[in-house]
Amino acid sequence: MRKLISLVVLLAVAAGLALSLHRGPFGAEGAKAEAGLDSDKVNFGRYYVHEGVKETGATNIVSSVVLGYRGFDTLGEVAVLFIAATGLAAVLHLAGPSRGKRDAEPASLVVFTGCRFLFPLLLLFGTYVFVHGHLTPGGGFQGGAMIASAFLLIYLGCRGRALNEKGLRVTESLSGLAFVAVGLAGLAVGGAFLLNFLPTGSPYSLFSAGIIPIVYVAVGLKVGCELGGIIDRLAGGAG
Repeated sequence: MRKLISLVVLLAVAAGLALSLHRGPFGAEGAKAEAGLDSDKVNFGRYYVHEGVKETGATNIVSSVVLGYRGFDTLGEVAVLFIAATGLAAVLHLAGPSRGKRDAEPASLVVFTGCRFLFPLLLLFGTYVFVHGHLTPGGGFQGGAMIASAFLLIYLGCRGRALNEKGLRVTESLSGLAFVAVGLAGLAVGGAFLLNFLPTGSPYSLFSAGIIPIVYVAVGLKVGCELGGIIDRLAGGAG
């Protein structure tokens, strides 16, 4: 009986996919095949490439899409990362107390020196990536990941040190609030969440693209702190 039900469900899903894909209006070619559809309105990629810089001021088209046309999706992605970090903290808490000092073999002189040398450079480069995310490839998630990799060096090479958990939590919370506050400001000014209500400025200049650089700074700090918190919890706070 179970096999029969599985077969019926599989056939129903296959039939639904076949009906959905049969002459469906996907992309510009599908728009030409269907009456009443404008191919220019269906081909979003072409529209973003041609109009993205003019409408958002971001020369990085990916940034204009991620934080301009689809900014609400980015907020959802940040929420997913927050839920993952919270879930990990809950699982480790239920597993019992495991934090505290553990006996660990000291890092070699090469690793210890490399940690101290690379840590500030990684922080600087990660900050550069999300501050210039509207101009060059990169952005908040990439820059935040680089900052988290700098935190990871603390546990690999500087065994006697640990992250400031309170500072991470405060920075993460303020960054998330800044993201939501900018979105609500757009809703209050123009009636749309994350509306780019600030002047877009001149393309290729640092102070351009309206709210996109501000949101990228918030995303970069939040992602860096959340990933740093995950590293800290997995490391057990050991030095």
